[in-house]
Amino acid sequence: MQNFSIDGFLKELEEIVNIDSGSYISGGVAKVAHVMEEKYKSLGLNVIRHDFSSEAGPCLEVRTHPGEDIDVLLVGHMDTVFPEGTVKDRPFSIKGDSAYGPGVMDMKSGLLSIFYIVKSLLEKNSKLKICVAMNNDEEIHSLSSKDWLTELAKISKYAFVMEPGRKGGELVNSRKGVASYIVKIKGRAAHAGVAPQDGINAVHEISLWISELMKLNNYDIGTSLSVGIVKGGTATNVVPDYAECHIDTRFVHMSENKKIEDTLERLKNTPFLEGIQAEIIYDGKRPPMALDEKAKNLMKIVEKAGEETGFQVKWVSTGGGSDANFISYMGCPVLDGIGPTGDRAHSSDEVMVISSVEPKIKLSIRTLEILEEMLY
Repeated sequence: MQNFSIDGFLKELEEIVNIDSGSYISGGVAKVAHVMEEKYKSLGLNVIRHDFSSEAGPCLEVRTHPGEDIDVLLVGHMDTVFPEGTVKDRPFSIKGDSAYGPGVMDMKSGLLSIFYIVKSLLEKNSKLKICVAMNNDEEIHSLSSKDWLTELAKISKYAFVMEPGRKGGELVNSRKGVASYIVKIKGRAAHAGVAPQDGINAVHEISLWISELMKLNNYDIGTSLSVGIVKGGTATNVVPDYAECHIDTRFVHMSENKKIEDTLERLKNTPFLEGIQAEIIYDGKRPPMALDEKAKNLMKIVEKAGEETGFQVKWVSTGGGSDANFISYMGCPVLDGIGPTGDRAHSSDEVMVISSVEPKIKLSIRTLEILEEMLY
């Protein structure tokens, strides 16, 4: 890489980490987008701005070559999970080989890495038709941007998502599907001592739902269902007329997701207690990122690049979702976790390993050079 400086990288990283850009902080996401837009414009590239959601800030699309088709799609997200004011409490900092701050690994270092990958390839007059897609709402299931990402995936030969590498340096070759639901139960209130028979207990109903849903866990085939939040009731002497629960599910096979959703619909249509009304809110879904033959072939190319650059490539499957799930489902071979190594994402101790930055960028550049040799 010409003129790459880790000190310069960290200075640029500090600028974007020190912007509060939680998924619903549209102004903060817009500030990050502005910084990244100016960087790509400095390379002489056209940046297309997409405003899919007024609540989540803009998305950016950068093309190295105009046209309908894409050789390589590089994906990163500008939003974080952290609320307004987090930067004031714990701004970007460095201690030894570790960089800290909200979103430092997930995934602002990945965003900046993509820029340097593209910059290096342009300096080498690469023929690859590269598209960089930076979205605004990955941390909330890419609700407004997933259609855009899937359309890009349909016209892309290969894709890489620059989410952080695992703490052991592993890259991600498959992910479980993920779907979230909110169940709202409406019953009828009554005095628990004077006329309990006049009430319809919503808490009782939702407890029966939970017992039924937990039967769907099948860890042997990778299906898990967790009820993480339960709310209901106002006082001990009142039969509760309202209850709700929030459900997280993970699955390897879409048939398992269908089984879960069929069960939810059955419970809604045939509740346990007479008079109950139920509402199911579908709160976001990502299909599985499958490890198919096309992905395995792409893994071999990354492994070859690792041998040539001195990077020991290791792979891992994970239960967490990313935008790679949507891309994979469109049939585009995609690998993930290509960004700098880190740990403790979504926590106050989120950390990025500084010494992992340059080797990961070099690995990505060589991988894309091999793809260029194959395609051209």
